[in-house]
Amino acid sequence: MTIETLLAAARTAQGRAHAPYSRFRVGAAVLDEHGAIHAGCNVENAAYPVGTCAEAGAIAAMVAAGGRRIAAILVLGEGDTLVTPCGACRQRVREFAGPDTPVHVAGPEGVRRSFTLETLLPASFGPDTLGLPG
Repeated sequence: MTIETLLAAARTAQGRAHAPYSRFRVGAAVLDEHGAIHAGCNVENAAYPVGTCAEAGAIAAMVAAGGRRIAAILVLGEGDTLVTPCGACRQRVREFAGPDTPVHVAGPEGVRRSFTLETLLPASFGPDTLGLPG
């Protein structure tokens, strides 16, 4: 797996985003513990905040396909600034990833920056906090 493979999957998903209100399309791709890639896009709704973030869609696709661990995630946004996962999505990623999991942030030209989940969500609350395997 390469970052380029994740980027291509996120770019395809981004092209399918339903963003008639913000007109800000986001795609995400998750690499699971089996090496499979799962993609998602943002899906807005007239009844805000009922919409879904791209990361949430990619994670749901991973779980539906049988994946349980995020090995890496890439988020692709439009514009000139970094489009990192929102706070809720950082927590969603945390449910299925450890502190060292790479989170790649991309724009139209490609990957702009890479973080670890710990950098984006320090001292996080996760399954291990509840005594469950994380």
